[in-house]
Amino acid sequence: MSTIVITGGTDGIGRYLTNFYIARGDRVVVIGRNPTQGEAIENAGGTFLRVDLDSIEENYAAIDKINTSYPAIDALVFCARFYRSDRTETVDGIESTFAHFYLSRYLFGHHLAETLERSTSPVIVNVAGPGAPLEAANFDDLQLVGNYSGGAALGQGGKLNDLLGVSFAERHPGSAIRYALVHPGVTATAQRGQYDAATSIMVEQMRRSAKPIALAADPIIELIGNPPAEALSAFVEGRRVGVGDRGFDPGAARALDAYTQNLLDHNRTRPARVADEK
Repeated sequence: MSTIVITGGTDGIGRYLTNFYIARGDRVVVIGRNPTQGEAIENAGGTFLRVDLDSIEENYAAIDKINTSYPAIDALVFCARFYRSDRTETVDGIESTFAHFYLSRYLFGHHLAETLERSTSPVIVNVAGPGAPLEAANFDDLQLVGNYSGGAALGQGGKLNDLLGVSFAERHPGSAIRYALVHPGVTATAQRGQYDAATSIMVEQMRRSAKPIALAADPIIELIGNPPAEALSAFVEGRRVGVGDRGFDPGAARALDAYTQNLLDHNRTRPARVADEK
């Protein structure tokens, strides 16, 4: 019996994975916000943690609960995302897409690493969007104060997750954890978000021609069952792509990591520093 932790496991690809692993008899811990969907997961045999991933405090509380409740984690899967046409800030004063789509994954990955290491074949699957150019991230204004759009925020989040994979592998040299970045392609999910009228029409048109959830999720199940040999790998619609080009620049990854550490240090009294693993 494996232990699988899934953020955004109440809907879309995350829910497909949740249902698959519950049916297989695994321990499934789902992180989400919707209590009704959470109750359905509990009734099916999973464990639901109601967490606002926008909140640093709630991220840490969930991480602590998982670390104390489970002796090992076999797979950590990041599926949570939420589109926002309008720029908003979290209770911590952080741009909301940055907090939800990138920062929560930073916290969960690094602070669950020790528990993942206790598995015989641990894997982190970050469902984001590898392959975008480095310019997709606005390193001069990562909070997008000066020029915000929902598409730019989401695109930047995908690029930041690429760099998160790079820095995670660098911070955990020799680790058994395999970090896989996955772009599943446009998938017929609910596409949760806060949309303006024009974007709402566009999303509905995309949904009509999108691939079925099973086609996006089944390659992820294969990755979890057979993690790649490399510490870091990336896949676009099931096809492996390289992680050695400029889009995965180690220098940019280190700069982002330092920015993130500084942001956390200024938003929480609890020590937030992630120590390099030796």
